[in-house]
Amino acid sequence: MSTSPTLQSGHAGPDGRRLGWSLALLALAQLIFSLDLNIVFVALPDIGDDLGFPGQTQQLVVSAYVVFAGGFLLLGGRAADLLGRRRIFVLALAVYAVSSLAGGLAGSPAVIIAARAVQGIGGALLLPSTLSLINTLFEEGPKRNRALAVWGGAGASGLTVGALLGGILTESFGWPAVFFVNVPLAGLVALAALAVIPRDEVRTAGRRFDLPGALTVTAGATLLVFALVEGPENGWTAPEVIGSFVAAVVFLIAFAVIESRSRDPLMPFRLFRNRSLSVGITVTFLYMATFGTLPYFLTVLLQSVHGFSALQTGLAFLVPSVAIATGTQLGERLTTRLGTRPTLLAGFLVGAVGTALLAWGFDADATYLTAVPGLIVSGVGQGIVWTAMWIAASTGVAADEQGIANGMASTTLNIGNAIGLAVLTAIADAGTGGKTGQALKAATADGEFLVVLLTAVGMVVGLLITLGLPSKKAQAASAAVEDPVLTVR
Repeated sequence: MSTSPTLQSGHAGPDGRRLGWSLALLALAQLIFSLDLNIVFVALPDIGDDLGFPGQTQQLVVSAYVVFAGGFLLLGGRAADLLGRRRIFVLALAVYAVSSLAGGLAGSPAVIIAARAVQGIGGALLLPSTLSLINTLFEEGPKRNRALAVWGGAGASGLTVGALLGGILTESFGWPAVFFVNVPLAGLVALAALAVIPRDEVRTAGRRFDLPGALTVTAGATLLVFALVEGPENGWTAPEVIGSFVAAVVFLIAFAVIESRSRDPLMPFRLFRNRSLSVGITVTFLYMATFGTLPYFLTVLLQSVHGFSALQTGLAFLVPSVAIATGTQLGERLTTRLGTRPTLLAGFLVGAVGTALLAWGFDADATYLTAVPGLIVSGVGQGIVWTAMWIAASTGVAADEQGIANGMASTTLNIGNAIGLAVLTAIADAGTGGKTGQALKAATADGEFLVVLLTAVGMVVGLLITLGLPSKKAQAASAAVEDPVLTVR
């Protein structure tokens, strides 16, 4: 089975310059996506004051995005496969632009929450379509590895840009500016994509969308993420949380039954026979349950314990973001030279050591400089894993199923973050009840010290799971058996 669309189709692929511009646009789209994850956080107090949000409901501005982004990822991935990757990519950016405009113009809590929900759907369409474009425009191997490293570096940059830009825009122009900034960015990338990214190929005749599967998995995933997000806020025994969990299980069981009987399933279960994909999507779950939760706890430490402002916090994130961006590039080089399994093993090992070192900075009396060595080492490990796990999830997957494969990996990424934060925040907050002042700061730092060590343990688990990946020689032998042409290229 060849994974290079150019070789499969028999047509000449896009020239190098056009591929370079395409990659630049895809990286910029990832920058927009990751930027938007953080840019709203620093504006929440101002949004609450202006629109009359009670403090406890301001989190809905974040939750609405997370819930709908997580629920629609599989649907977005399959839509990219069946309706066209470029088409869905452009549609996602258009949804982003329009919903961002609505968010900036919002005059009530209901409007801004609805705008963020639609923005989440845009994100669910954007991430898998971006990844599937990379994985089909660039053939499997060094070229794809390099493209994923560039894409990953842009995402790492977006995390810092989001924190910094959010603080600057909110202080200078007010909270609507954090929404309005997306309008020209997303709009220009969408227009440029129509001119630069190659047109979608004609879809295979007879393919259908599997609407029952799409509806059940989207409902199930959305309800599951909603329950995971709202559980820590409203309590795990709240009727809406328990009801959402039960409904999610029912919908996901129905999805499994529908898929097992469908002639053209939304998510073919045979994909799980691909060990690289199966391990890859498991690793994405662990990645976000460990590495992915660290920015939240670092933000709490800096702002609630050490009293950093939003802008100072954004500046503090420059160090880990540069380290992560460096790691993404190192991950590409290691994967090309050594293979995916050794690279993921190295990334998790470096990450676990760095995160254990980082834990010593989580002390009420420690300074930011105490955490810097751990932030650097952990960040490099995080970047290595980020690049290598997406390479693993795309290896050996046919071009016409890259969208759904990336949708699967993106879904576990989102759910991993929701579960990781739900569990770890409960542990971190366990000893803070009834405390105020310096005692509360000390208890907060102590709880976070424990959960940061637990994330290091989770990275060791990720290292052990990575051992299930086939070796570089085994992957090459399997590819040669499935597609003998590979042996003479």
